[in-house]
Formats: sequence, structure tokens, C-alpha cells
Amino acid sequence: MVRTNDLILRTMTVLISFILLGFAVYLLLAGHNAPGGGFVGGLMTSAAILLMYMAYGEKALSKILPLNYRLLISIGLLIALVTGLGSFLFGQPFLSQTFGYFHFPIFGEVELATALLFDLGVYLTVIGVTLTIITNISEDR
Repeated sequence: MVRTNDLILRTMTVLISFILLGFAVYLLLAGHNAPGGGFVGGLMTSAAILLMYMAYGEKALSKILPLNYRLLISIGLLIALVTGLGSFLFGQPFLSQTFGYFHFPIFGEVELATALLFDLGVYLTVIGVTLTIITNISEDR
């Protein structure tokens, strides 16, 4: 494999990754009252990680970000399932949501919904599935 001078790619990757990750977190948090927050946020996070994968390579990325993608899929599915089944404890249909207002010292009064937990499960699952597929495709066989 021939190494090129990829200083510009590596330098821009740092900046672009922070922008993508910040936007992904915004989509995750803002989307819990609108459909698709976890899915789109997971795709944006996967894009940021894939950009780092292309710029730094598999070995460097595994040192920087040691993630087991299949475990991430399992944890995400478990969170989504438990959130959906949790509504049965209160005699509600599957995936019914509830919300409340909580006071945080820096942010003040914040509305939190159980849909955010479901979106978190979707978010983790999408990251795990996307990165598993892409890294398996990119392996040399």
C-alpha cells in the first residue's frame, strides 16, 4: 500500500468530525419529539467515525475509539426493547411515551421524554450496524 501525504485530510478530519458529532448529538436530542432523531443522529455519527477511519486507518482508530460494534448493536436493541416494554408496567400499550420536566443546574428546566431513551437505543443500533457493515466490506480478503 502506497502512503500519500494525507496531512490535509487528517487535519480537516478533526474539524469536520467535531462538526458532524455535534450535529449528530443535536439531532438525537432535538429529534426526540420529532420522528427520526436517533436514526439520523446515528447515521451522522457513523459518517464521522468513517471519516476518521479513512483518514487514520483501522489500527489507529481502534486505539482512539475501541468499540465493539456488535456489542453496541446488542446494547442499543436492549435499550429500545426495555423502553418499549416499560410501558406495560403502567398498563399502557407498547412504546407509549411519557414525559416530565426536570431542573438541571446549568440548563434550567428541561423536558425529558421516554422517547429519548428509545431514540438512544436506535442511535446505538444504527451506529453499530453501519460500522459493522462498512468495516466488513473494507476488510482485505
